[in-house]
Amino acid sequence: MQLKVGDLKKLQETINYTARHDAVTKTLNGTAFAAAVEHYIDRRKRIATDAGGVMIAVVIDTLDEISRRYGPQWADTVMQSLAAIIQSSVRKGDLVARLATNELGVFLPGATIENAQDVGTRIRRRVAEASFSAEGSPMTIGIRLGGAVFEGPTDFTHIRQLADEMAMERGGEREDAIPLSRLPAA
Repeated sequence: MQLKVGDLKKLQETINYTARHDAVTKTLNGTAFAAAVEHYIDRRKRIATDAGGVMIAVVIDTLDEISRRYGPQWADTVMQSLAAIIQSSVRKGDLVARLATNELGVFLPGATIENAQDVGTRIRRRVAEASFSAEGSPMTIGIRLGGAVFEGPTDFTHIRQLADEMAMERGGEREDAIPLSRLPAA
């Protein structure tokens, strides 16, 4: 009986992991990421802290082109590599998730603008230093970064929309600083 209980526990853990993580990147999926950010915001309201945070959107401009030229398996490989690069670039306790086919999100709880800039700079530098190739041909990986800073009450949707806007409007610039916008305090 004890063996069966142990097997069931392992199965339940596997099911929970699968439900919360993207199959390709092994990062959180969008639903689990949104729930974690919302939980952080709600907890901050209850304990009345001013810790705020930053969300960074990482949009991969060249992913569709890679998929069309080399096949979807290569696009998946690029996403796996980018997720690993991003996870190695964040601080302990930060969250990384796949939010869309060509987008990864990073949540930096309690981060300052300087913390977010440091993380963004590390991501850009490590992506630029990485070597990507398919079928013997080098691949160019184009990314856009943008972020949203929040301090007051807000919700995940507003944070994500602002981070996406910043990435799409100005996030492809090759400078080290990532464009950040502050959500207005409610």
